[in-house]
Amino acid sequence: MQSLQPLRDNIARCFFGNPKAVDRIITCLIAQGHLLIEDVPGVGKTMLASALAKSIDGSIARIQLTPDMLPADILGVTIFDQHKTEFNFKPGPIFANIVLADEINRTTPRTQSALLEVMSESQISIDGTTHHLPPPFCVIATQNPYEFEGTYFLPESQLDRFLMRISLGYPSPEDEAQVLTRDPSRTELKSLKPVMSIQTIIELQQQAQNITIDQTLIDYIVAIANASRTNDQIQIGVSTRGSLALIHAAKATALLNSRDYVTPDDIADNIIPVLAHRITPKNYIHDTGGITSQRIMQQIIESVAAPV
Repeated sequence: MQSLQPLRDNIARCFFGNPKAVDRIITCLIAQGHLLIEDVPGVGKTMLASALAKSIDGSIARIQLTPDMLPADILGVTIFDQHKTEFNFKPGPIFANIVLADEINRTTPRTQSALLEVMSESQISIDGTTHHLPPPFCVIATQNPYEFEGTYFLPESQLDRFLMRISLGYPSPEDEAQVLTRDPSRTELKSLKPVMSIQTIIELQQQAQNITIDQTLIDYIVAIANASRTNDQIQIGVSTRGSLALIHAAKATALLNSRDYVTPDDIADNIIPVLAHRITPKNYIHDTGGITSQRIMQQIIESVAAPV
């Protein structure tokens, strides 16, 4: 079984003091999912995403999303070639293995919706033609808190496309001192070299699909989903897609820890980052930072008996 430790270590050269966040971003990649990182500016969101992208020997694209951006700026456009008298498709930046969508909630809902098909099916449809993206494909999006100026709310359908939503928080004084001393964005990040090939990542993704999960653990996930659907505080509970996402994340976590089977801890560790952004609490307008959703999901975790 291929170890993911070299990937962990390479990212940690640039991103200090938060090994859990490093594991989350690797888990999303191996589970063939996408990651949403929400936090205030300047705490390392882009650094974490860039470190992963540069650690993979594949194509990388960064999209700085702005209010005036159009879907064609992301997906690409069909133009007429006067010399050949035919239409040709010019791919946009979305055609990459690792796509860093910076400040995704600063662009309009129209442009956000351009990402729905590609994040769900790894393909785009333009002018009646379907274009498939080469594997692996992972979108790592960052967003600022909703109370910041110039931000748009991500609709539920867009949030549901992300395997996980996480927040980094502020670094510890020791880690911040290390950042100030080494300034990794100007030193380590620029010299970071790939440690895994695209083929290796694809093989790891296939291995993750074959990880064994016991029926009792599947029943536990079903119980968690059902508890969210009958909870008095929740208007919209976890969907079947959410339950599948939890299984995929748990299998990738098992592989990350060099196991060929899922444990109850693999599931419990992923419930909040995978499911909290997929529920809609009743008594809120917009759940800033997902605090309300996380609190409710924690209550559900405590109310459902986990398998031993």
